[in-house]
Amino acid sequence: MQIIAVPAGILRANSYLVSEDGKDAVLIDCGGREPLSFAAARGLHIRAVLLTHGHFDHVGGCAAAQRAGICVGAPEGEKGLLASPMELSAATGVPTEAFTPDFTYADGDVLTFCGMRFTVLATPGHTPGSVCFLTEEALFTGDTLFCGGVGRTDLPGGSAALLRQSLHKLFALAGDLTVYPGHGEATSLDHERRYDPFL
Repeated sequence: MQIIAVPAGILRANSYLVSEDGKDAVLIDCGGREPLSFAAARGLHIRAVLLTHGHFDHVGGCAAAQRAGICVGAPEGEKGLLASPMELSAATGVPTEAFTPDFTYADGDVLTFCGMRFTVLATPGHTPGSVCFLTEEALFTGDTLFCGGVGRTDLPGGSAALLRQSLHKLFALAGDLTVYPGHGEATSLDHERRYDPFL
């Protein structure tokens, strides 16, 4: 599995191109148009966008992706957030182009694209409908878990109590997975189990 981080949008949030064969890819989050241009320049065909949550810095390129013929999926619990352009940009005033997801998913769903399986893990706290994606080799955590930190919970819909429960759920996963967060550098599950200050 090839995983390429592409910073995108005004906050340079991590979007991840994930490919098994170097030709077709899944895009985890799409904070701007940068991942689309990056993939096109390298001959990668994005078959689907999978969103971890609905904040503007992770979805800013989704309308452009749909115009390019790419299906965009979102967590079922984030549909309300995605339906409101004002909500998407309320934190910073950055205009965000609204879009409607092509499909949704919920906790426990297994999504198969490009020969890869992504298990959906509901991890509310940063937003009510935040999810992570688990593969055999990696854990994509959006803004739930960072290297040495966690997502903020002071925005509308955030909950520190729910985030704490979600972290316990992630830390209970078997093995030492590589963690690919929505911001900052990659880390490992073992490292965060030992040193993440939030718990």
